[in-house]
Amino acid sequence: MSSLAINSAPLAVGAHCTEDELVVTLTDGRILSVPLVWFPRLVKASQQQRGNIELLGAGEGIHWPDVDEDISVIGLLEGRASREYLAQA
Repeated sequence: MSSLAINSAPLAVGAHCTEDELVVTLTDGRILSVPLVWFPRLVKASQQQRGNIELLGAGEGIHWPDVDEDISVIGLLEGRASREYLAQA
């Protein structure tokens, strides 16, 4: 008898911003934090705007409607910063 392992990426179940980090809680129990400077729109946003967070899909991404920022969980897990950040680096 064989079994088929389903390899699915973890999804976000929550997210918040500190002064310096984006912190994302994943379905598998991990807590991922990345530098907020990776996302210039979030750095420029007010704390209230950063707090207005929506999870996209089943948690595949995170959306900030007030600043039109979308970040994928896969991108965070791969360590990808935003194109805006990379363009200024």
